[in-house]
Amino acid sequence: MAFKPTTIEQDCYTSALDRIRRIYDNYDRIVVSFSGGKDSTCVLNTTLTVARERDRLPLDVYFVDEEAIYPETVEYVQRVQAIPDIRFKWVCLPIMHRNACSRTQPWWHCWDPKDRDRWIRPMPEGAIHLGNCPGFRMGMKLHDLGPVLYGPENGTVADLTGIRTQESIRRLTVLLMKQQDNFISGPDFGFRYKCKPIYDWKTEDVWFATHHFGWDYNRAYDIQALLGSSPHQQRVTPPFGEEPLMGLWKYKQGWPELWERMLQRVEGVNTAGLYALTDLYGTALKEPPQGMTWQDWTHSLIKLYSPDQQREIAANLSQAIKAHQRKTTRPIPEDTSDPHSGLSWKFIALMVARGDLKGRKIGQLLMRACSEAKRRGLTPQEVIAADQDENSLV
Repeated sequence: MAFKPTTIEQDCYTSALDRIRRIYDNYDRIVVSFSGGKDSTCVLNTTLTVARERDRLPLDVYFVDEEAIYPETVEYVQRVQAIPDIRFKWVCLPIMHRNACSRTQPWWHCWDPKDRDRWIRPMPEGAIHLGNCPGFRMGMKLHDLGPVLYGPENGTVADLTGIRTQESIRRLTVLLMKQQDNFISGPDFGFRYKCKPIYDWKTEDVWFATHHFGWDYNRAYDIQALLGSSPHQQRVTPPFGEEPLMGLWKYKQGWPELWERMLQRVEGVNTAGLYALTDLYGTALKEPPQGMTWQDWTHSLIKLYSPDQQREIAANLSQAIKAHQRKTTRPIPEDTSDPHSGLSWKFIALMVARGDLKGRKIGQLLMRACSEAKRRGLTPQEVIAADQDENSLV
């Protein structure tokens, strides 16, 4: 089924307010997951507007401090914490984070008490930490925290985040599967609902609203702009994952003191800072190693990982391959995306080379399939009609 966007008269800011009002009508506890980034800034301010309108103050806001963050992020979060209409939780728990800088240390835990002498900065006073959060367990990841911080004793919990579909075709696909309240998912654990009130905002909308309403924002974006990052490229995220890895060099140039502490904190950072944009990390490779196919290289790359990592990678690859097989009997192409599944062995090899343990790259397959079908001048109906012929479209 093909989905087409519908133009409406209402602006995105008004739409966001209407969605948040609907959330207030239907859920017991409203909380904002605040990252200190530009998108959660918009969610924070629009939600605060409705909370004041409804006389539902203070607004519950929580910030998950991932230790390796910009000094400007710390300063901005402190300013938000000081807003009288906000009840704030500053969270410094040893969350399990991806470290794509290293194959030997693929995960790291921020604020791990065992690494106290290597912490990038002191823990803020009054923070929620391992010693005062009995519901937290080592090995938990970011998405596990919501129920720990706001449990079932709060009734139904609406957790508002700054997720936008412009940044991911996978996010857009998920939202398009629902016709009513598609910006709300859940319940998780029977009581927690994840809400995305600004899902349809563009980057231009985010910055226009920030300027137009005079909202405070994270000044780290100003430094990123000076380093040459466009508004679409600017991010405030943990620096060691597969995607942020490509921008590690910015830390060295823009925040040299922070960079020096990062080098001592997580394995492989210096190498990744130097070579993340090269063939070493599988980001610029146009051909497989000499004498090998992309499929051959995929199997060789998997062997470089530990047994636990191999199992994770194999699970992600199995998901992608099964999705291809559900759509067509054609073999997976070597280096050109299949026009229905989007898969190719080149895509798989580069996904393994980058250590995509979370399977995020799989979300690109729909876009790749559409691009390849368009390149060949094929309609969706023609692609589907050819799917049972293993020799067609090859």
